[in-house]
Amino acid sequence: MLNIHPIHAFNDNFIWSIEDAESRRAVIVDPGDGALVERYLAQKDFTLDAILVTHHHPDHVGGLSLLKERYQCEIYGYENAKYRGVTRSLVDQQSFSVLGCDFSVLTVPGHTLDHIAFFSPSQTLHTTPWLFSGDTLFSGGCGRMFEGTPEQMHNSLLRLADLPPETLVYCAHEYTLANLEFALTVEPNNEALRTYRGECEAQRSKGEDTIPTTLSTQLAVNPFLRTDSAEVINYAASRQAESHNSPMHGAAVFKQLRAAKDHF
Repeated sequence: MLNIHPIHAFNDNFIWSIEDAESRRAVIVDPGDGALVERYLAQKDFTLDAILVTHHHPDHVGGLSLLKERYQCEIYGYENAKYRGVTRSLVDQQSFSVLGCDFSVLTVPGHTLDHIAFFSPSQTLHTTPWLFSGDTLFSGGCGRMFEGTPEQMHNSLLRLADLPPETLVYCAHEYTLANLEFALTVEPNNEALRTYRGECEAQRSKGEDTIPTTLSTQLAVNPFLRTDSAEVINYAASRQAESHNSPMHGAAVFKQLRAAKDHF
């Protein structure tokens, strides 16, 4: 069986370590700090088999050169990535295997144009599906659009929302409480959201991470995945500069939500 452990980096980053304890091998997702990863692997007596990269921002790729030189490992990244060092170029829906574990690639532009996510369905080595969503989908929120359009980001989130509801979501930042504060201004009557916030507050008060979360939870509480909810639509409509006779939906709702969160 494989296990996943967080390596906490910078102020709120998660660098994920996928580990095979029997063979003492690991795969690292988004190593923003190479020295930190190297120390972690040495402490646990693991060798590094491969690196998976979701997108080009420095807090996700800053450690690539150091780790590549130290371990001579494979680096899996998007074929049109804006960073150097990729040894295994990936395209949408491509499948590959690391540590004997099957993954598929989902292109999810919006936060950046080269953003991809890694999905691993349930299999012998882990019985619950995994999603490494980078900075596209967060607990209670989503990433800022630095390069993409609202339509692209909305479509990317819809792709992720279609994955099995039991999927464990391993995003790259501990943004949960701030995201839920905003979410409650959008859907103040969402009881699932209020309950989830209480659970997350309790976790954080004990120094625990709120990640991973499940996709089913996010479908119930995350306004960026709930653009068909009446309360979310009403919130988005209230933020339009001009009134419209036709109801808002889809990317138009998302656009208003993202703009509101950007200035929250």
